[in-house]
Amino acid sequence: MAAGSARLSRGRRVSLPGIHELLRPAARDQAADDGRQASGRETHSQKITVYLSAEELLDLERARLSLRARGLSVDRGRMVREAIAVLLADLDAGVETSTFARRLRESAESQTAEQAAAGTP
Repeated sequence: MAAGSARLSRGRRVSLPGIHELLRPAARDQAADDGRQASGRETHSQKITVYLSAEELLDLERARLSLRARGLSVDRGRMVREAIAVLLADLDAGVETSTFARRLRESAESQTAEQAAAGTP
């Protein structure tokens, strides 16, 4: 077989949808309790890089395996997108009552107290 004909005999790779894309609802559920849905498994045009400690990454992987053991197989990206949807819904419900905002305030106060104790501005 000539080199040129071998190339022609190969078919184009066809991208098939994953099981999550086949089974998810066609439209986002408007009656969702939190009012936000994560994007799920689809092609995403935007990317962020998140740095985690070894302990945080291990905790994330343990959570993924715990979900998998209970029949819910998800990847870490999906978990992060769902977590972002949850925290944004929390903020939408009100910044003053938001668990996320409270944790950020506590973290900032803790850092300020540590800096004051160390004598740094």
